[in-house]
Amino acid sequence: MSPAISAAPSAAPHGSLVAEARDLRQVYSIPRGLMREPARLHAVGGVSFAIEASRTLAVVGESGCGKSTLARIVALIEKPTDGSLALGGVDAVKASPAERVRLRKAVQMVFQNPYGSLNPRKKIGAILEAPLAISTDLSAAEQADRARAMLRKVGLRPEHYGRYPHMFSGGQRQRIAIARALMLNPALVVADEPVSALDVSVQAQVLNLLADLQGELGLAYLFISHDLGVVRHISHEVLVMYLGLAMEQGPKEKIFARPLHPYTQALLASTPGMAIPRSERIVLKGERPSPLNPPSGCVFSTRCAYVIDRCRTERPAPRPLDGRMVACHRAEEFLDPAGPPAGRTGP
Repeated sequence: MSPAISAAPSAAPHGSLVAEARDLRQVYSIPRGLMREPARLHAVGGVSFAIEASRTLAVVGESGCGKSTLARIVALIEKPTDGSLALGGVDAVKASPAERVRLRKAVQMVFQNPYGSLNPRKKIGAILEAPLAISTDLSAAEQADRARAMLRKVGLRPEHYGRYPHMFSGGQRQRIAIARALMLNPALVVADEPVSALDVSVQAQVLNLLADLQGELGLAYLFISHDLGVVRHISHEVLVMYLGLAMEQGPKEKIFARPLHPYTQALLASTPGMAIPRSERIVLKGERPSPLNPPSGCVFSTRCAYVIDRCRTERPAPRPLDGRMVACHRAEEFLDPAGPPAGRTGP
């Protein structure tokens, strides 16, 4: 069951453009032995998006779809193989080393595991002050003051400053990780499955905190998740990925009200709490193809309930339809009030 959380304001004003990605690609070479050419794994196969201040773009999909790789690219942990990424109007891919150091202050990351992302040997105060010690000229007293103030902002007490991570619960540790990410006043926070390791009741508290901080500080979020119940409450825009490609992308209200890609429909149907009529539910069958050997046509064609011969030979490019982008040859048919298109054709 998804946590009951306060929704991100659907009418939040659009701010300045914080991040813009165009055709981002990430290809890894996988060794296959001494006498064979390395295999090429297309972890991200050409993804584009834009995130404005005070807005949240949620990236969803099954494990292995490329969403965490995309998060590492945006957080400047990895350089993409191809494509462009602008942060605050500056090209982060072609930036000089000095510019990348500056840009790293503007984008910070909150990791999935609150138990593994904090150094168990350091007190909380030292953990929070580390970014300031590296990137600012503040005195030790000023760093300590900022750390205590940030603890209050994320709902912890100033006396927690002198304690070690093992003395806190998982939810408290994730609040500390969020506090650390905000110490340098970033414009963009990349949150990679930030609540998946927490109990449902604690998830709600952390997600409410993220929403409150966004409203107060004007933060932009790239929110990685596999839980559409969470995404429905926290996001403004949604990007659905499968095998490194964007299947559907657009405003949350559009996608949840009437998904136009069969993969999005299947994800929603498998999410508890979604009011989807039984007759319209899609059950994914078969195994996800290997990213080392994806289908030649639509990458979802081997599991799609509506596949036709064209899908097996021609890969659909994302195209605008009904206020969102969708990569499906038959997407228009899902807008037909007569109902969804006919099922599989061909073998």
